[in-house]
Amino acid sequence: MLSGFGELSTPLVADACVRSGVPLRAAPPGLGAVVAGSRVAGRARPVRHYGSVDVFLEAFGLAEPGDVLVIDNGGRTDEACIGDLAVLEAQAAGLAGIVVWGLHRDTPELAEIGLPVFSMGSFPPGPLRVGDREPEALVTARVGEHLVSDADVVFADADGVLFVPAAGAGEVLAVARAIWLTERDQAAQIRAGRTLREQTGFAEYLKLREADPGYTFRQHLRRTGGAIEE
Repeated sequence: MLSGFGELSTPLVADACVRSGVPLRAAPPGLGAVVAGSRVAGRARPVRHYGSVDVFLEAFGLAEPGDVLVIDNGGRTDEACIGDLAVLEAQAAGLAGIVVWGLHRDTPELAEIGLPVFSMGSFPPGPLRVGDREPEALVTARVGEHLVSDADVVFADADGVLFVPAAGAGEVLAVARAIWLTERDQAAQIRAGRTLREQTGFAEYLKLREADPGYTFRQHLRRTGGAIEE
């Protein structure tokens, strides 16, 4: 999955979801890479945190190489739920990365380990609680408003984190690549002196919109073959 993600980005995948009619599910703003430049793609391995690392160790035993651990800590900002030992163990289990709806700690050690980790930020104290475990602890994880399961694929990079149904991920990546190729061509033309307004026939669009106020620029782009919005 990571090789399919290749030169693509989460903005391209997001646009491809919109164009393909696939539900657009993004982690909340602020959930980002612990180490700049990190990126990951792989099947979601969901887990819910209740204050103890034992649930992570159990999830590692169920994971397959290339999975991305998706931790639901309820977006809590009063504790870090993952640190260097858990990340090292995830790496040893063959996971491709970790996404945390919550906080991490041991930032320098995580940078040294090198496994892509995405979280809402760092915080020194670990958990001081042990909550009651739910039956869905290893089945689903909530990240913001979205429920994630192992039927989803995770895409994460410098712009954020997306969750895409695995059944449609191949089509989404194909559309994302087509958008990427179009945008790269448009960028090259702008650098060569042909403006985006010229490329998209923007003057024509304004005339068409004047005649039909319901005519949108997105419709115009789809008719002319351009890409910028989706």
